Amino acid sequence: MLRVAIVGCGNIADWHASQILKIKGCEIVAACDQEPLMARQLCERFPIRRYCNDIKELLRDARPDVVHITTPPESHFGLAKSCLEAGAHVYVEKPFTLDAGEAEDLVALANRRGLKLTVGHDDQFSHVARRMREIVASGYLGGPPLHMESHYGYNLESTYARALVCDQEHWVRRLPGKLLHNVISHGIARIAEFLTSDSPSVVARAFPSSLLSGLGESEIVDELRVIICEEKRTTAYFTFSSQMRPCLHQFSLYGPKNGLVLDQNHETLIKLRGARFTSYFEQFVPPVLVAQQHLANVARVAWAFVTRDFHVKSGMRHLVESFYRSITDGTPVPIPYAEILRTARIMDSIFDQIRAGQQPADARLDSRPSARTGEAAGM
Repeated sequence: MLRVAIVGCGNIADWHASQILKIKGCEIVAACDQEPLMARQLCERFPIRRYCNDIKELLRDARPDVVHITTPPESHFGLAKSCLEAGAHVYVEKPFTLDAGEAEDLVALANRRGLKLTVGHDDQFSHVARRMREIVASGYLGGPPLHMESHYGYNLESTYARALVCDQEHWVRRLPGKLLHNVISHGIARIAEFLTSDSPSVVARAFPSSLLSGLGESEIVDELRVIICEEKRTTAYFTFSSQMRPCLHQFSLYGPKNGLVLDQNHETLIKLRGARFTSYFEQFVPPVLVAQQHLANVARVAWAFVTRDFHVKSGMRHLVESFYRSITDGTPVPIPYAEILRTARIMDSIFDQIRAGQQPADARLDSRPSARTGEAAGM
């Protein structure tokens, strides 16, 4: 029986608790938050016996095997370090850390202690994302991806976003990449999964939308365009937008033979045939084939609904299950550490360019950002 604890009892912690309780062979033994009322409320909503407001007390008294860290990003490194030093495996919500140096330190510490780490990129484990991965592995693209495009939309009309714009002391404003830092890792991680270089070239351009400019916002940027390149191999575009409609969460892969388009919002995956039909068949047959695929996608979603496996965080459940299996059965971690570090390095380069206010023709990532040192921060 895996003993699980949750540190940070805000809204996302409810999702973690609900998914953990669906997994056999584990028990949530404690919850921890700086604000004791938040921890107590989580324990009242879910069958959790113990709560506290101090990470050292949690690790000492509850002795968890696994800790889920669902606090704001600036505390991720210190809390994860404390948990690893206490002998616990760690699931860290996105973004993994504030920078690649912190990420490298955590991975190195986990390896030294023989422990496991993962990051909450659950979008990569939804039904449709897992199906995409299987199709790519089958060789459908005809080789490694030549080009990728990742779109990540964000709605500034949400309650969370309005609070950020109105509150000059909001914790998101303390992040190196501000709003972008807290949300873009989902879209960047999709690209990082299919890259092989530890140090791809990154060119980033960011600017505030007319909406934020009109509100007099000077710190937050909500429009981002990124080009990522591997030497003589793969290119990728990443687009983050708060204003573009529809609010896309899409990922496209193009290989030397065929392509794929994943739509996270609609749980659809469309195969794009690379070869052309002869004569006028090219105008008639492909639309029919795409329509058939859309109907098949509807059937898959309907089946997931009927079998009670159709819910917003199904990807989180699969990620958590896979992570726990890597602990109990010794299988590989669901997200390789190389992908976690590659995502962190790409984000570092993006934020460095934004802060510098420059968009160089070629911004080569440093393969080893400076490591973080010092004691882990307590709750």
